[in-house]
Amino acid sequence: MRTAYRVETVRAAEAALMERVPDGALMQRAAAGLAGACAGLLGRVYGARVVLLVGSGDNGGDALYAGARLARRGAGVAAVLLGARAHEAGLDALRRAGGRVAEDPFAVLTRADLVLDGITGIGGSGGLRPGAVPVVRAARGSDAVVVAVDLPSGVDADTGTVDGEAVRADATVTFGAYKPGLLVDPAREYAGALRLVDIGLGPHLPDVPELEALQHADVARLLPVPGAESDKYRRGVVGLVAGSARYPGAAVLAVTGALRGGAGAVRYVGPAGNAVLARHPETLVHDGSPRKAGRVQAWVVGPGLGDTPGAEEVLASEVPVLVDADGLRLLDPGAVRDRSAPTVLTPHAGEAAALLGVAREEVEARRLDAVRELAGRYGATVLLKGSTTLVADPSGGLPVRVNPTGTSWLATAGSGDVLSGLAGSLLAAGLVPRDAASAAAYLHGLAARRAARGAPVAAYDVGEALAGAWRDVVGGTGRE
Repeated sequence: MRTAYRVETVRAAEAALMERVPDGALMQRAAAGLAGACAGLLGRVYGARVVLLVGSGDNGGDALYAGARLARRGAGVAAVLLGARAHEAGLDALRRAGGRVAEDPFAVLTRADLVLDGITGIGGSGGLRPGAVPVVRAARGSDAVVVAVDLPSGVDADTGTVDGEAVRADATVTFGAYKPGLLVDPAREYAGALRLVDIGLGPHLPDVPELEALQHADVARLLPVPGAESDKYRRGVVGLVAGSARYPGAAVLAVTGALRGGAGAVRYVGPAGNAVLARHPETLVHDGSPRKAGRVQAWVVGPGLGDTPGAEEVLASEVPVLVDADGLRLLDPGAVRDRSAPTVLTPHAGEAAALLGVAREEVEARRLDAVRELAGRYGATVLLKGSTTLVADPSGGLPVRVNPTGTSWLATAGSGDVLSGLAGSLLAAGLVPRDAASAAAYLHGLAARRAARGAPVAAYDVGEALAGAWRDVVGGTGRE
């Protein structure tokens, strides 16, 4: 599992560690890891041209010491000083290794093979200062590989917001622990490929991080596996209230996701029964009230629902309920909080903005804040869909989960319907809401990658690829 910690937490861990190691040891560890990562990106260090963009803080010192290591290996290293001052010991080390301070930053940038961004550190806020902007633009416009030191300058380490100009890196080498902004858009887009350098902070970091991202092994442990005595009812039954005369396909797609989500049976309630049965004859179809559809362990309500009734009955039930799409309209926070069973909400940014009463742009700029506020306001687990999908627990005491899988081709009509059915099925199979939402997002994103492989993909293709994604996740774990 990949974990991320806030700046104040990282700094406290650094302070605790620095009491136990020689002065300057942490910066040297960071510089060694940074230089090694740069060497790997360059391939051949000797004769390479490296430019350091150096600010006043410790990130500038890291860049200078890393530059000194590269200079000793034969690279031509030039430092562009962009702060009020530079790290004196680091600058001295660079000069002693054969590096220099550039008089004309634009001249050295036009010939650079690699640019190290050490302008601002993890405590920076707001965008780049005006004096740094033309230099950063020149670096980005060159043919050089741009590597951020710890965090791209100009992005917020804790929230992932980007207020103004920021460095767009090809790769970011971060130290000690990931920071939330490296994993959450819009900042994640600026970070490029991530590499974590271990500088020994682990024993000094708290057990509960700010953010966590599941990996294959974590998801494999969550997925349900039927036992020898299982039958379709013991495995769980998920009910879906979805689709309408105008949007029958939403019902088909939600059922597709649900059938591949681990529950033993799927009950469909709504006007699209014929369309559902034509594609999935194993579905249990009911055209009456959800209350009379039969026993279920979880409900999904909302995909393509339009004005079709049923949402109120589902929310009044005593089993977990996942609310998506049209089911989110006019949702009453008090009614959700008063439910005796858990609720999962799965809005995209526009729906989240409507629920919060803010502009969509505000949600997209501050995703972490939005998902936390929604979870707290509604007393529900919230899966906020988007370029970064986040899952927040209503308790506020657990880390927000960020989903690491997916592809931009997933931005296609109906993909959210597949996701809601899949997550609802995992709820019915017995997963707690936070785990059901997280595992569903992970599998959904993985299935999209499998289905797309660099080309456009339809939502139904994603649903069909879920079985392969499931096998990828549990492969090698011995679970059958």
